Amino acid sequence: MARSMGSRSRRTRREAADCTMAARARAARWRTSPRYFHPRRSLRTRARGRLVYHYWPPLSPPGDVLLRPILEAAGKDISHWFNPKTRDIQTHVDPLTGCVKYYTPQGRFIHIPPQLPRSDWANDFGLPWWKDSKYEVGILASKTRRIRIINTLTLQEHVLEVCAEESMWEILRCYLPHNAHAASYTWKYKGVNLDMDKTLEQNKIPDEDAEFYRLNLDANLYMPGILLYFNDDLTEF
Repeated sequence: MARSMGSRSRRTRREAADCTMAARARAARWRTSPRYFHPRRSLRTRARGRLVYHYWPPLSPPGDVLLRPILEAAGKDISHWFNPKTRDIQTHVDPLTGCVKYYTPQGRFIHIPPQLPRSDWANDFGLPWWKDSKYEVGILASKTRRIRIINTLTLQEHVLEVCAEESMWEILRCYLPHNAHAASYTWKYKGVNLDMDKTLEQNKIPDEDAEFYRLNLDANLYMPGILLYFNDDLTEF
């Protein structure tokens, strides 16, 4: 009996370790996948078309007046700053010089040359920030969805606003502040295990916002509920 119990204990520990390693491998995969953003998720990003940029640490010393237009645009769509064909800043004919210049009605910002030649402006920064891929942190979501996540162990319920393109692993990451052991649960919808590598739509959790709009109903009257069932292991990212 003692040998049987010891064997069972070792098997349980081995299975828990396998689950932990698998969870860490999946976590590494979604950490390197494209991140999706919606405007309310971060106030330190800006969106150009469907690309999301991060400008911190600052490209210029704190207090630099050239930072002001960028800081004022935090969390906002700045697609109108750019020419959709050239993907460069919009241009116009400067009325003072008669030359084609960058058009910045919101105010000149970092890496935009001054209106007239100046000896105190350095142009040795290489690529301007809007052409430098190192400042690209993700993709702007085409749509967001509100879902309920219900912990069947503690009976706690949380409402999350997530990007429609996010996989269940990415949604799990958003849920981690509410439950650090979220990967230790089986995620289900209507009794069916969810594929964590797929999106809500791919897991047959339909987006019914259009139908609610057609019926002139508040879309928040119904939010799909995802149930979490504890697996008896303490995986933590």
